[in-house]
Amino acid sequence: MANENLTHTRLGRFADTTAGGEVVRAFVPPPLPPEPPIDILALLDRLSLAERALGRLDGITMLLPRQELFLYMYVRKEAVLSSQIEGTQSTLTDLLRFETEAQAGQPIDDVREVSNYVDAMMYGLDRLQTLPLSLRLIREMHARLLRNGRGGAASPGEFRRSQNWIGGTRPGNALYVPPPVNELDACLDALERFMHEDRSRLPALLKAGLLHVQFESIHPFLDGNGRIGRLLVTLFLNTHGVLRSPLLYLSLYLKTHRADYYRLLQEVRERGAWEAWLEFFLDGVAETANQAFDAATRIIALFKEDRERITAESERAGSALRVHDLLQQNPFLTSNILVDRTGLTAPTINAALADLQRLEVVEEVTGRRRGRVFAYRRYLAILGEGTDPLPAPSATRGE
Repeated sequence: MANENLTHTRLGRFADTTAGGEVVRAFVPPPLPPEPPIDILALLDRLSLAERALGRLDGITMLLPRQELFLYMYVRKEAVLSSQIEGTQSTLTDLLRFETEAQAGQPIDDVREVSNYVDAMMYGLDRLQTLPLSLRLIREMHARLLRNGRGGAASPGEFRRSQNWIGGTRPGNALYVPPPVNELDACLDALERFMHEDRSRLPALLKAGLLHVQFESIHPFLDGNGRIGRLLVTLFLNTHGVLRSPLLYLSLYLKTHRADYYRLLQEVRERGAWEAWLEFFLDGVAETANQAFDAATRIIALFKEDRERITAESERAGSALRVHDLLQQNPFLTSNILVDRTGLTAPTINAALADLQRLEVVEEVTGRRRGRVFAYRRYLAILGEGTDPLPAPSATRGE
């Protein structure tokens, strides 16, 4: 019984608020860290496995011939996955072709949303050089995330001034109603203070897991909360030196296990079940880091194998290797772009592309005679694992 009372000190409280003409009970989470403290001993094995997996990932990225290319592509994969969780139907192929101005007919708003996410993520990572992880930085990233397209009406860069809700068709049947507007400042102030406190002596990985749930529970924006909340994990780990390169993105894990993810968020709110959430979170970190390590290993091997084949078998190895080098930066290219970027003549580029097709390194994907687009298929296959769109989500307001 005493133990049950202790658990209840971890619970938040409910406050009545009006939304959509209805009076509803909104949840106000207690400040972090949880009280009583997290049972770290029960999590040590999982924490160790997650830290080891992150260490391996950091190690392999140091061996990548061009680390920035892997980051460039991995950021785009995360943008696609994180946006899919919120209902966009764009794939990694759609985004990359959009960026190459070789659109394949995907609704432009979907692709633009994903492209905005890439921009917000890279902006946040760059801004960390001059600004600490903070509410200000979160607002700045949010402004870039929603600056055009469908999010433009959802107050980009501003915390909400009206009540939102998650799930259901209206506030009265919502799965979850976040804190009322008059409680928002206090919740966010406590969140920011927890980002920078060290009295709890919690490992950075556990703090990242706690921060993610707290941000999702506060749901401070009218739209874009899920995407910013997932990005917060990577930014926090990068800031605290757990990752030298920001290569840990949890969206594929959360997409694959989304029913467990939403259930565990609710169990934290309803029962203070932080340990169960952290077990799930640490398993996700380990699995995600191991997947990224595996992808990096296979990409290194693919680039090496293809370079060796081009060198040994191409009739014009010099120009073919230059094209191959650019395909590593963008797996979709047109001959015009290649002429632009290499300074080689159009006939030289076309001959190199024909050679790369013969060696089955590239494939022409439009079937057209003019405006042809060439794809580095085997590279795309590794990058695109797990990025098929989800079915459209049920009605929500505030993501």
